[in-house]
Amino acid sequence: MENLLWVIVITLVPWIELRGSIPIGIASGLDPWIVLVTAVVFNILIFFPIFFCLKFLYRFLSRWGFFRKAVEKIRKKGEPYVKKYGVIGLGIFIGIPLPGSGVYSGTLLAWLIGMKWKKAFTAAVIGVLIAGSIIFAASMGVFSAIGLFF
Repeated sequence: MENLLWVIVITLVPWIELRGSIPIGIASGLDPWIVLVTAVVFNILIFFPIFFCLKFLYRFLSRWGFFRKAVEKIRKKGEPYVKKYGVIGLGIFIGIPLPGSGVYSGTLLAWLIGMKWKKAFTAAVIGVLIAGSIIFAASMGVFSAIGLFF
């Protein structure tokens, strides 16, 4: 149970999210499918507090230069996808399993460009499912390959 709690905690960490929690959960010996479902569900649930608290958080956090630079980088990186492909573009942006392109940054991007919450949530679900599938498959492949040698 403690290891599953760590999966949840790591999933909630910005810029790590399920990209870190799935491999760690599987490596700790938890059932891979439980790890996947737990990480995906909690990663999707991150959307709500972020999207609906951004008005307050943005005003508070934008005082810091680091935050303003990070926001501009996210906008520059993701906005072309959203402008061209809409919800699917945002879903792909969230789903690319690279640092800086998860639910936190995708939700922030959707909020910045004025996307309605239902569309943004749909994109978040699509993105998390994409990222979760990629990370799960990669993790299972890596751990299976390691198992061939030990």
